Amino acid sequence: MIHHISIAAREPRRVAAVLAELFGGYSFPFPPFPGGYIALPGDTLGTAVEVIPLGEELVPGADGEEVGSRRNAQASDYTATHAAISVPVSEERIKEIAAREGWRAETFNRAGVFGLVEFWIENRMLVELLPPSMQGQYLDFMTPEKYAALFGFDYTPRPETAEPVAVGEAPLYRPGFEAFW
Repeated sequence: MIHHISIAAREPRRVAAVLAELFGGYSFPFPPFPGGYIALPGDTLGTAVEVIPLGEELVPGADGEEVGSRRNAQASDYTATHAAISVPVSEERIKEIAAREGWRAETFNRAGVFGLVEFWIENRMLVELLPPSMQGQYLDFMTPEKYAALFGFDYTPRPETAEPVAVGEAPLYRPGFEAFW
């Protein structure tokens, strides 16, 4: 279970407010990082998205100290980090919000298995949104058995009491799946 993630934004307050709107939740300042904000759906899982100013980087604390931060004036606008998030609003509402903000939002189907809306925060960071109409497809697919079958990986269910194990090395590239992600 992922309870919270942190993302970087040029305008943390605006981004947190938009995320809170998509979640049907709330946004507040995030004091651990000056200029940061947090979006909270208000669910029972403690779900949150911390929105930190672009260029602020998390670094390990020294000798038993907790996480620290530093400013990187050369930070890239783009990142490999993204998340798939279920939201209570419709696909149409997601696109209305994106249009209002001037951000890209388009619906895609990943390998014919599940749909999602690519919601590009500030037109630079991807969040894959799953409105109610798309959540069932995602949840039905995202199991070890179905994931392995789609990509042709070996899969053997493990006993409930067994430790997790790697099932072998996955190929780095499999022809025909370029459009999946």
